[in-house]
Amino acid sequence: MLKLVLSALFGLTLAAHSVQGQQKSYTLGELWLEVEKNYPGIQAKQSAIQSAEFNQKAVKSKALPEANIQFQNTYGTFEGNNGGFFPQPGFFNVSGNPALSQGSSSAANTFGSATLEFEVFSFGRQKAENHAAKTLTTQVYTEKEGYLIQLKKELTQRFVAVLYADSKLGWAEKNATRLKDIYQTAAGLSKSGLSPSADSLLAHATYLQALAGRDYWQGSTNSSIQKLEELHGIQEIDFTNAVVKFLRLGPDSAAGYRQIDSAHPFIEYFTLKSDYYKLQSSVLKKNALPSLKLLGGYAYRGTGIGANGYVSGNWEDGFSNSTNNLLIGAGVTWNITGLRTNKLKADAMLMDSEHSIHRQKQQVQAMVKDLSAARSFLTEQRKQLKKTQQAVKQAGEAYEMYMARYRSGLISLTELLQIQVYLQQAEADHVDASRDYWLQVAGEAELTADFGFLFDNL
Repeated sequence: MLKLVLSALFGLTLAAHSVQGQQKSYTLGELWLEVEKNYPGIQAKQSAIQSAEFNQKAVKSKALPEANIQFQNTYGTFEGNNGGFFPQPGFFNVSGNPALSQGSSSAANTFGSATLEFEVFSFGRQKAENHAAKTLTTQVYTEKEGYLIQLKKELTQRFVAVLYADSKLGWAEKNATRLKDIYQTAAGLSKSGLSPSADSLLAHATYLQALAGRDYWQGSTNSSIQKLEELHGIQEIDFTNAVVKFLRLGPDSAAGYRQIDSAHPFIEYFTLKSDYYKLQSSVLKKNALPSLKLLGGYAYRGTGIGANGYVSGNWEDGFSNSTNNLLIGAGVTWNITGLRTNKLKADAMLMDSEHSIHRQKQQVQAMVKDLSAARSFLTEQRKQLKKTQQAVKQAGEAYEMYMARYRSGLISLTELLQIQVYLQQAEADHVDASRDYWLQVAGEAELTADFGFLFDNL
């Protein structure tokens, strides 16, 4: 029985080491490569691009001649009547004169035709439609680029959330370890009669409170890891190296000092949208103009009615007595009633274009000010991080000195706990400052469309 228990424990130990061995350390840039390959949101944007490209090809195909082919075989009467009519969908006509015909009162007929229609001149409407379709495709590309920037920022924020929670967990564990040491020391002094038993109870209560805080940050860490995993899909990641970079003050992100580019997707989107509305307005205006088309057609007809007036009711005779006709010509079409309607729609499109231009100016103004504010804030945050690092170091040294004095009975437990609170707060402030700093860097990266610094340093 003992051998079985030992074997089971040995197996669990090996399994634990195996799981740890499977964990791999990733930088933020490496995680982004995984997101690019697997995240469905990016694939959805790519599908939208392909849809726009197909639409562009479809608009271009309108310049090709329009060809139609039909074939029909019918059986019915052929009673005719003098007069004229305008043919509408659902109408059919017949031809013949029963008074001069002999034989059956119904006959089979066969008809086949091919027509070709080619628009040779439309006052530039087709060119404007092609240009508008191309602009729309470019706009969809820009939407994807803007989405990728937002997704990079989202990945950075979730990655920072994991590192923040993990750093807080490490902070809580160090705090619990220190308070456990204080509790054990207080308990030993109480047993030896060098301090009151109340010190032992107070130290134990403080230790339990620290353990509760550790449990909270363990849950927060697990939760933030799950949210990050939704983007990259990797289940086992070692964040140890990333946490070290997170808490360390690295190089200045503003070293390159990139400015906002007019080609930034957040700006270019409104530019392309304005251009698209202008082109659509042009298309609507040109739709009000006439178009010149070349027409051509060929028709084959067979009937059961012979040239001598004899009518055959047999189905197969509907392919007899055939005639062939060829027709070519030119035609002009002009939708006069749409002149005012198209003008009003075109004017509305121009107003939409103007609206997009104003939105673009607003976007540029906001981004310029946001970037300036972010860089001013980052300058002060770097100063803050240097000071919090020094505060943690000095508070830690002070705590070790006061701990030695407490063991010697030179200070009270209350004084030692107060020093421990100072150290605990200094460490917490440094973790909070690190989180705020990296989130501000992420905001700067979004405005400049450059995440190289974050991908290389976090």
